[in-house]
Amino acid sequence: QVQLVESGGGLVQPGGSLRLSCAASGSNFGSYSMGWYRQAPGKQRELVARITSGGSTNYADSVKGRFTISRDIAKNTVYLQMNSPKPEDTAVYYCRADKIGIGVYWGQGTQVTVSS
Repeated sequence: QVQLVESGGGLVQPGGSLRLSCAASGSNFGSYSMGWYRQAPGKQRELVARITSGGSTNYADSVKGRFTISRDIAKNTVYLQMNSPKPEDTAVYYCRADKIGIGVYWGQGTQVTVSS
């Protein structure tokens, strides 16, 4: 069982920066792939960024070059550094952990609003 708690959301101006954190409980954190997803009002939840247990990353085209996902295994935490956010990045951001044969776990979400 893995529990995920996101933090760091809030209001940010376009062109600013924000860092989201996702703290995971449970053991073997490093064996899970971790991802950030987002859901805007009236839209489906979509992948923003993902990092595998081996450290490989992939990003949605809309955030490439602006957002960076990273993980600190010692702290059981995954981060999403959001640079130069745009109003269209406004959404609830969710942390997800997954491992084949084990399952998929979601956090409760954190609101990010990009507005001047």
